[in-house]
Order: sequence, then C-alpha cells, then structure tokens
Amino acid sequence: MSREREVVRAGYDAIAERYRAWSSAGWPTTEWVRKLLDLLAEPSVVLEVGCGNGIPAGRLIAERHDYTGVDISSAQLDLARTAVPTGRFVQADYTQFDPGRPIDALVAILTLTHIPRNEHAALLERFASLLRPGGFLLATFGSGDLEDSFEDDWLGAPMFFSHFDADTNRRLVREAGFKLLEHEVVPMFEEGHGEVRFLWVIAQLGSRA
Repeated sequence: MSREREVVRAGYDAIAERYRAWSSAGWPTTEWVRKLLDLLAEPSVVLEVGCGNGIPAGRLIAERHDYTGVDISSAQLDLARTAVPTGRFVQADYTQFDPGRPIDALVAILTLTHIPRNEHAALLERFASLLRPGGFLLATFGSGDLEDSFEDDWLGAPMFFSHFDADTNRRLVREAGFKLLEHEVVPMFEEGHGEVRFLWVIAQLGSRA
C-alpha cells in the first residue's frame, strides 16, 4: 500500500466517530444524491467508492437500489454496516476494486481528493469501464489547484489531499467519456478550516460504440 493510501486508511480509522458527527451537519450530500436517484430506474445497481460511514448517501441509495459500498477504512465500514444494514460493504482500495458486474451508477463523494491527482484521469476512465453505457456518475472534486499534500492534523489525524482546479476536473470527466449533466462549485464548512469549496458533478456515460 502506498504511503498516501496508508495515511488515508489510518486517518479515517482514527477519526471515524468525529468524522461521523461532522459529516451529519449541513452537507449538500443529500440534495445531490436525490438528484442522482431521480435519474435512476428502480432497482439499479449502484457502487459507492469511499463510502465512509454510509450516511447519508449509502442509506438513501440502499432504500431503493442494489447498493455496494467500498472503503479503505475498517472503522468507517463498521459504522456503515450498522447504518445501512441492507447494503453490501467491502474493505478495499477502490482504485483497484472490481464489482464483478456492470453497474448503473457510481458515487464518489469527498473521496477523490484523497487520491494523488496524477491518477485521476486514469481513475475516471476506470469508472467509465465499470458502468453500463448510459450509466451515471455522481462525484465531487477539488475546486482549486493543490499538488500532493500531507496535513499533520486534519480532524485529529494526519491526512493526504491532492486535486486539480474545477475547470481541469470538468475536462477530465469529459475526456473519460462522460457528458456533464449538472456541475456546481458548492461551499461547505470544514471544521478547523472554515469554508471550503468542492466541485459537485452529475455526469452520464456516452455510448462506447
């Protein structure tokens, strides 16, 4: 396991309870997950990568769809299994995970910024390869330019971050074969950092023909 992934895994194990308390306060996640759900036939096969503790995205999706969540943190998955008893959960590095079947939607909320940005283009192409033609992507990206960066104390533990600016991220999504359906830079409050901004995207995969 790379240093970056080990820092993320250990960090989320250490802050699982604190992160759950923070993530339940006023995030735009529910709004964007509901936008995705409005696009999906029922039941659809949905994969969430970096699923964390399962709230609120996993819980909302699993109410109506066949849901699998993947995360690198065992502590986060313990919380997710309790919060979303009808979901399936797998501990894995999601950049290598194979669901073993085509999926209708892939969700990646507040997780891609923990992957080195030089891997993002290939990762989006991998996401496209897992989706059925016409499948949907709900993802968040950084909105500013940040090279690989380690923080000593993020919510009480070391953490790794890396991302491109919003325009670059939109381009990478398009180049991976997606059509942008909706995209917006949305401000959020981050404990210890004040306002932070993420690019939220809903996109649809084009035909591979």
